[in-house]
Parts: sequence; C-alpha cells; structure tokens
Amino acid sequence: MPNIFDALPGIEVPVGSIARSLADMWDSTAAAGGPAPTTEDAKATQVNLVLHLGLLTTAEDAAAQFQTAVEFSKRYPSRVVVLCPLPEDDPATEMRAKIYGECHLGKSKGDKRCVEFVTLSYPRSARQFLENEVSICLSTDLPLYYWAHRFYASSRLADYHYLLSRAQRVLVDSSVSPVDVLTYPWPRPETLRDLVLARLLPIRQSLGQFLSRYPMDVLCGGLQAVTLTHDEAHAAEARVLLAWLKERIAQCGRNAATYTLAPLAKGAPGSLALAFVYAGSAKRFAWQGDFTAGTARFDADFGTGRTMLPAAASLLTPDEALSQAMFF
Repeated sequence: MPNIFDALPGIEVPVGSIARSLADMWDSTAAAGGPAPTTEDAKATQVNLVLHLGLLTTAEDAAAQFQTAVEFSKRYPSRVVVLCPLPEDDPATEMRAKIYGECHLGKSKGDKRCVEFVTLSYPRSARQFLENEVSICLSTDLPLYYWAHRFYASSRLADYHYLLSRAQRVLVDSSVSPVDVLTYPWPRPETLRDLVLARLLPIRQSLGQFLSRYPMDVLCGGLQAVTLTHDEAHAAEARVLLAWLKERIAQCGRNAATYTLAPLAKGAPGSLALAFVYAGSAKRFAWQGDFTAGTARFDADFGTGRTMLPAAASLLTPDEALSQAMFF
C-alpha cells in the first residue's frame, strides 16, 4: 500500500508536541499576513471529525477524502484527526504526526472559518496508544464524528471501540466498505450512517415529492414488481435506493411485490432507471435519471391520465453528503 501519510499535506512534527506545533503554525501564518484564527475565532470550532483511512485507501483516494474534509470545514469549522494505519509488515515502530490548517475568509473580515488537521501514522505495535493520542488531539466539549473509509473487515474496525462508542455518528460509505458494514453488530448501531444514502438525498426528495401527490392505496394497489436498473458506476446507489423504496412501500401494509436490481443494458443511456409494474395495464410508473446530464424524466399513469414530467437529477457532492450524514 502506498504511504498515504506522506501523500497528505502538512508539516511533520513530534507526536508529543502537536498542540504547541499547531499554535506555532497559526502564529507563523498570522505573522506572514495570512488568515489565522484568533483566540475568539478558535471558539468557533463546531465539531471534531476523525477520518480513519483504512488499509485499502490509495494515496490519491486519501487526498480526495482529505479535500472533502477541507470543503466541509468551510461551513462547519472543524478539528480533523486523520488516522493512517500501516500494514502489519511495515517495519515502522513509532507513530508519526503532521499538522495542517486552513482559514477561509467570508464576505466580511470577521467571517473567518478555520480547520485544523492532525494526521497520525501508526504501526500495529502502537495501536494500544492510539485512542489516548486521539483524545489529546480532539477539541474538548465538542461533539465527535467518526468517518471510517475503505477498511477491509468490519471485525477489524470493531476493535476501535473508543471511537465507535463515543461518536455521535459513525459514517461509512457502503460502496467501498465490507458487505456486512450495515448489518454488523456495532457497539451503537443507531449511530451508523451510510454516505451512499446521504448523497442520494436529491433523488429521494424528487421521487418522494412526485409520488406523494397520490394516495398510498393507489400507489400500492396491484403493485407486482419494482425494478431498478443502473449503470456500472452507480451500482451502490441503486442498491441503497431500492432498499429505501422497499422500506417506504412496506408502509402500505402487506405487499407481495418483488424487487429486482439489475445493470442497464449495454449502451443504454442514463445512470438509474426505476419502474413499477402493476397487475393489468391501467397503472404504470417509470423514472429515469442521468447524473452526467443532470436530468431526469417521470412517466406515470395512475388511472387519471398520463403524466410526463422532466426533472433534475444529481447526487450531493462529497462534502454535502458528509454534512447530511452527520447532522440529519
């Protein structure tokens, strides 16, 4: 695995002097005329975020997730601790640390939002000291959110009990996680949030707004099958969206509809395509979305005449999905 610690931005500092090094970093930035937090600005920090980059994370992917945290902090000033585990065959025996900071100036001089990063690289032999070091790096009296990215086994992640039990939300992306990530017996399963579901928010809202104009008995009466097809890039989104639809349709009560997930036909346009099939021919519902073009189309007839409606289709950006999963 590439050394993701070395690929991330920041200044390497001794592990034992992280707090002092952060203060010195901001002092140097301010002395050079750059944006830096004052004592009052430091109080504006809203959340602690621990980004845990699993062993399947590449250097390029790590940099992308790091940037997502930066974009997130433009709205929610944060202290971010990035954890970079080393493979078991790595010869390193000591932790390493980096610090990094950015401030973003808004429309006024007083509108300043800052993010501080502490990046920790640790070998398996130093694992027993990790939680203590993380707790020292976090801002006190602020909520903690834990984002686990590209880990290869739920059982290995479960070893990080301190983070899993303390976090207000545990964030995962089921498209790049073990298959049992959403069903594993986590210490506090009620805190688990899937970033795939979060980034589907605009699609769920669009489908919900269209279908909400019809009574539940009209939507569910005679429903035989729900089929969702997808392109190669959005298999995870299709899987999660179909599960969401099944949960909503279950509110109708007993329903014998079958649910099918399948790839789009080779060369077929669009990203996702949804169809409801009813007994007889009086009713129909179809939706197709293309995330590249940003467009969608509804085609429905629930017995009162055919409705064809264009709409927008998009997924939340990574930082928007992160905030959605954390706070809602």
